[in-house]
Amino acid sequence: MNTEMKNFMIPIPEKMRENILIEIENEVKKDTDLDSIKKEVKNKKRTIDTDLGTKLEIFMEYVKKNPEANINKALDTLGYQKNFTNRFLFTRAESINAFSENKETRAQFFNQILSYGSIALFIFLPIFTLFLKLYYIRRKYTYVDHLIFVFHVQTVFFMLFAFYFIFMILKLSPLLWIFLALFLVYLYLAMKKFYEQGYFKTFLKFLLLNASFSFIASIGVIIVFLISFAFF
Repeated sequence: MNTEMKNFMIPIPEKMRENILIEIENEVKKDTDLDSIKKEVKNKKRTIDTDLGTKLEIFMEYVKKNPEANINKALDTLGYQKNFTNRFLFTRAESINAFSENKETRAQFFNQILSYGSIALFIFLPIFTLFLKLYYIRRKYTYVDHLIFVFHVQTVFFMLFAFYFIFMILKLSPLLWIFLALFLVYLYLAMKKFYEQGYFKTFLKFLLLNASFSFIASIGVIIVFLISFAFF
C-alpha cells in the first residue's frame, strides 16, 4: 500500500502516508477482533446457546474490546436477538466492566448493597423470630413477644456498631471482634433473663440461634447481592 501511494501521479506527503497506513491498520485490527469474537460466539452457540453464563462472558469480552459500543449494534454484531434477556445481560456486562475499572463505581455498588442490606435486615427479622418461637415452643410466649425481643437485641447491635464507626471516624482504630464479643455476651445474658431458663439450656439455644442467624444471613447476603447487581 505504501509503495502504491508513492507511485501515485500526485505525490502524497510522507506524513500523510503514515497517517493513512495507521488508520488502515487500526481498521483491519478492529475487523479482525470482531471476526474473532463472531467466531468464538458461533463456536460457543453450537455447544450451548441457553447458558446465561456463557452469554455474559461473551458480552464482557466484547465490552472490554469495544467499551463505547451501542447495545443494538453489539447484539447484531454478535448474532444475538435483541430481546430482554440479551439486553439485560449486555448491560450487566457493561456494569462489570465499569466495576472492574472504576474505583468510584465500586464504591457506589457497595453503598447500594448497604442500602438494600438495611432493608433486607428488617424483612428477615420476622423470619428469624420464627426460630425463637420454635426453640422456646414450650414457653408461654406469643410470636409478638419474641419479635419484640428480637428488635430489642437488634437495637443494641446497631448501637454497638454505631460506637464502632464513631471510633473509626475519630481514627482510634477499634477492634471489630471486641464489639462482636460484647454483642454476643449481651445476647446470651438477654436470653437468660428474658426466657428465664438455666445457663446450660440458654447456652445451647444461644448456639442454635446463632447458627440459624448465620444461615438466614447467608441467604440474605446472596439475595441482596443479586438484587444490587441486577439494578446497578
